[in-house]
Amino acid sequence: MDKLWSPWRTQYIDSFKFKDKEKEKGCILCELAKENPEEYNNLLIDKGELTFTVLNLYPYNNGHLMIVPFRHTGDFSSLNENEIKEAMVKLQLAEKALRIISGPDGFNIGANIGKASGAGIDDHIHFHIVPRWNGDTNFMPVIGEVKIISQDLLDTKKKLVEAYKKLQ
Repeated sequence: MDKLWSPWRTQYIDSFKFKDKEKEKGCILCELAKENPEEYNNLLIDKGELTFTVLNLYPYNNGHLMIVPFRHTGDFSSLNENEIKEAMVKLQLAEKALRIISGPDGFNIGANIGKASGAGIDDHIHFHIVPRWNGDTNFMPVIGEVKIISQDLLDTKKKLVEAYKKLQ
């Protein structure tokens, strides 16, 4: 049997064991907002006035980004007009940057609102943009419950930060 090495998967699985402890520590997204995108030891890509953009630690595909309001809320209807506008502008910027660095064939864009919708972090709303390629779905996630991410997250971050600088 061939084996695929994906150590991040263990972290993801183990994270469910410590959900209550994590909530006691505070919000992981609020903590990420304090980071500096210019430093390459974190996953923060960009900061706006009301939102920030970060690579997803457990991506569906390489380049999976999240646009997150700085204001901690899990209630979509509580976002004000300026937060919504900036989030949409930042989603457009993310799409352009992802096209530059990896040329995907399409994108999934959306938000999981509430635990029942599949939100892993349900108390701090965030918007996903997932690059997609024709044929990127295969038997691995369906049968093997394994997703193959071909590039290191920090390598992806470096390319995205450079693309963002060109676009802004």
